[in-house]
Amino acid sequence: MTGREFTAFALAGEIDLNRLAGQLGIHRRYRWEEPLLLNPDTLTPITAEQGQGRQVYLYYFGGVVFIDCPDQVMADFAHRMGNTVEAFKTFSAGRYRETYSLRVEARREPVVANNYAIVPVYAPIFSDLIAFVIAKSVALERIEENVDTVLDEVEGLIALLDKGKVGIPDRRLAKLASTILNFKYRSISHVMILDKPDITWEDPASERLYLTMANQFELSQRYQEIKHKSDTLLDITEVFSSLSHARRAARLEWIIIILIFIEIVIYVFDIVRKGG
Repeated sequence: MTGREFTAFALAGEIDLNRLAGQLGIHRRYRWEEPLLLNPDTLTPITAEQGQGRQVYLYYFGGVVFIDCPDQVMADFAHRMGNTVEAFKTFSAGRYRETYSLRVEARREPVVANNYAIVPVYAPIFSDLIAFVIAKSVALERIEENVDTVLDEVEGLIALLDKGKVGIPDRRLAKLASTILNFKYRSISHVMILDKPDITWEDPASERLYLTMANQFELSQRYQEIKHKSDTLLDITEVFSSLSHARRAARLEWIIIILIFIEIVIYVFDIVRKGG
């Protein structure tokens, strides 16, 4: 083997791997962090050790990584998956895409760069680790774009507030808060940014490759940026919520004052009428 080519995509939603496995006739259960590895031509399960042909990794958080697959094979696979997996129905080969190369060159020192890695001897675990890292990277890219979209929306709300307009519906505020919390949940729990593969605890070479690649793709830094932006958005949402509650309380106070005034007017009217 002289090398392998990786192409990763981030889908719009999650993939229920156990449900998909059942539909494909695969009789086993997949753990939370375990990918489903398929032959993209036959849709049959394989392992990283089985041959060096085309492979596709499917991760529950919506990451899809093709190995040695031309564009047509990837498009055909996505089309076939669209019949059983909802997230594949909006598959786009142009967005949230990451490519990476693994080269095998004897008598060379290991090298890990931004878009390729060089190893003197190939081991199947290298494919697992590279696929896992770039799947995380494209998943983070989708989250980052969504966070920036919400930031733009909040910027518009701040502009309204600057003009003295604070009439933001509670339902919209609740939806914003839910979206922001979902960013934090997906980046920590779904994409597993803070988790390392089990093999890295046992194999120093695998750990070095994984940590070096994670550093190259700035996974930790990007997660911290998402966390910081999410915390800022939650703080802003809390301010809007406080203003909304204050506005509602003031409205209720005025309603009570008006009702008391009406009651006084009615009472005075009754006194005048009886006196007359």
